[in-house]
Amino acid sequence: MVDKKQNNRRNNRNNNDEDYNPKFRKQRKKVCPLCADKNLKLDYKNPDQLKKFINDKGKILPRRATGACAKHQRDITIAVKRARHIAMLPYTQN
Repeated sequence: MVDKKQNNRRNNRNNNDEDYNPKFRKQRKKVCPLCADKNLKLDYKNPDQLKKFINDKGKILPRRATGACAKHQRDITIAVKRARHIAMLPYTQN
């Protein structure tokens, strides 16, 4: 009797799609917005463009959130810091 139950459990596990796990869904890799659009130039004097890369508290978003490549993430960081220095962007938001 115990063997049949164990066998049924094994069969049920094998019948399910093994690749599907709702906790670990495969996510598409984000494409760097600055690499994708060659005409888009990052400018520290354009705060509307830089607001996409900071959160509601004024912190710079990480690469995994922005999807930027390492080179452009460094450029984003420099541009945001320059914009903060000349008061185009706030350091913090209340």
